[in-house]
Amino acid sequence: MADLKRTPIFPEYEKWGAKTVDFGGWDLPVQFSGIKEEHHATREKAGLFDVSHMGEIEVTGESSEAFLQKMVTNNVTKLNINQAQYTAMCYPDGGTVDDFLVYKRDDNDYLLVVNAANTEKDYDWLKEHQIDGVSIENVSDQYAQLALQGPLAESILQKLTDDDLSEIKFFRFKDDVSFTGVNHTAIVSRTGYTGEDGFEIYIDQSSGRALWQAIMEAGEPEGLQPIGLGARDTLRFEANLALYGQELSKDITPVEAGIGFAVKVKTEDDFIGKDVLAKQKQDGPGRRLVGVEMLDKGIPRHGYDVLVGDEVIGFVTSGTQSPTLDKNVGLALIDVNHAEEGNVVSVQVRKRQLEAKIVPTPFYKRG
Repeated sequence: MADLKRTPIFPEYEKWGAKTVDFGGWDLPVQFSGIKEEHHATREKAGLFDVSHMGEIEVTGESSEAFLQKMVTNNVTKLNINQAQYTAMCYPDGGTVDDFLVYKRDDNDYLLVVNAANTEKDYDWLKEHQIDGVSIENVSDQYAQLALQGPLAESILQKLTDDDLSEIKFFRFKDDVSFTGVNHTAIVSRTGYTGEDGFEIYIDQSSGRALWQAIMEAGEPEGLQPIGLGARDTLRFEANLALYGQELSKDITPVEAGIGFAVKVKTEDDFIGKDVLAKQKQDGPGRRLVGVEMLDKGIPRHGYDVLVGDEVIGFVTSGTQSPTLDKNVGLALIDVNHAEEGNVVSVQVRKRQLEAKIVPTPFYKRG
């Protein structure tokens, strides 16, 4: 594993008993105490995630808003300073380049937080379409990123700062937040990938480890646990949050994947892929992402075929045994003609066709 990239937090993994894996060229923890335990800790108390492998791309300059308005599916002009927006970036055929967050730090100053495996591809795509008055810089190496998620996230993090974190509303952020015993200030954003309340924190990579240690110490009395990739996946899956490479890809549009809310086709501005996506929103896509709950014993895994009789009508994008529901459930992209809730379909699990029914999503919603 010597050739794998490591985040600034890596030295902390051993202390907490991490089991690491190769994740897109990064040596990252798949679990610490165990996936189910970490999942429940995040739902019931709080969990701390090292997500420093994520990519950060700065887009600045006098034409940056107009440029992003052309490149992404959401309406960037609606963003206020200190506000974040979820969006997608598409190819001309509507297929997805990536889904990510856009942070407006100032007029003409945006930070894009992109999926780790797509960082170079996204950067190249942006550069390919660069216009005058725009500067694009991959600043991923400058940042460590931590995510503190769960119902106790605010009370834990508040111990470390004089900034009033309750003032940060959903999809808003504060710049230059100071933490006790940590050299650099940070961007603190009320966002996350778990379906819980919490924060994503961006700080100079040289202060990442100190911030991790401070948060773990502050959260010890509340039962804070470090969380690996395994529980990160089950948490986001239950909340029906898309994962690039599964729910979204170059062959799956944002509308098909159920994130049409981030596709604003009624704006006057054209963006790449708008024609295709506007037609899908108007007429309805031919495929739709649905929830499936297994009736027979078996787990629907990514890539498994979904059938009605002998006809393949789609495939599973993600699936697992839900720790919260204690049921075997999945997300599947299927022919819209079979997508009605309550319909019974089959999932090809190895050599067997197992029955499942189509159910509402998300599987979990915070009360």
